Amino acid sequence: MRALSIAATGMSAQQLNVEVIANNIANINTTGFKRSRAEFTDLLYQIERINGAPDRNGQGGVPEGAQLGLGVRLTAIRALNIQGPLAETGNKLDLAINGPGWFQITGTDGETLYTRAGAFNTNAAGEVVTADGNVLDPAITVPAGTIGVQVNQTGQVFAQVGGQSDVTEIGQITLANFANPAGLEALGGNRYRASQASGPAVTGLPGDPAFGTIAQGYLEQSNVDPVKEITALISAQRAYEMNSKVIQAADDMAGVVSKGIR
Repeated sequence: MRALSIAATGMSAQQLNVEVIANNIANINTTGFKRSRAEFTDLLYQIERINGAPDRNGQGGVPEGAQLGLGVRLTAIRALNIQGPLAETGNKLDLAINGPGWFQITGTDGETLYTRAGAFNTNAAGEVVTADGNVLDPAITVPAGTIGVQVNQTGQVFAQVGGQSDVTEIGQITLANFANPAGLEALGGNRYRASQASGPAVTGLPGDPAFGTIAQGYLEQSNVDPVKEITALISAQRAYEMNSKVIQAADDMAGVVSKGIR
């Protein structure tokens, strides 16, 4: 009975949908996290009667055919790169991008990676790094004896060294952007890698067209909306239950047939 396999694809799809929602909720407090959405498409159709086939008299064509859908499948899990709210932290090395763009960081193998999580710190050499130790690219080194760091909206970084009244520019933050940010490959740890789907990185300065500005002392929060996620979770749960009811009904119908045969 085809209803069994069709409903089974629906249960599988809703289970995956719940898993996507669960990941969104789990990362509700992850800095710079972008919520995802599962997207589905229908499967192939089994044609019982072709549209426009000749009628009984061999003339004209029937107005409607009969095509039976065979279920559903996953097409994509899309990351929704919508701006998250900015939360003030007071930490001078916490940086948030207000608008489009990605921070560039250097991976352990020297590869350029990308992140929206701007919770930076300095390592033993004074380099500005992420919480996992990835160096900001281009590298910026805070001089020893620095008593204050200032970052303006255009990404210029200044340091005030103890004993000096004037500040010194020590670096310039650049941002990257992509033709298709949703095509970036997620690596975990708030890091992403460019892919063929995302296209190559286009770099520029904060505040330039197509790039956001830098907010010092702020972090971009997750863009997960708890109310929307709970609503989506309830909807997915109900859809799963309805598909299970279809399987139960189809099984009962098959039982009636088998009893009639006996």
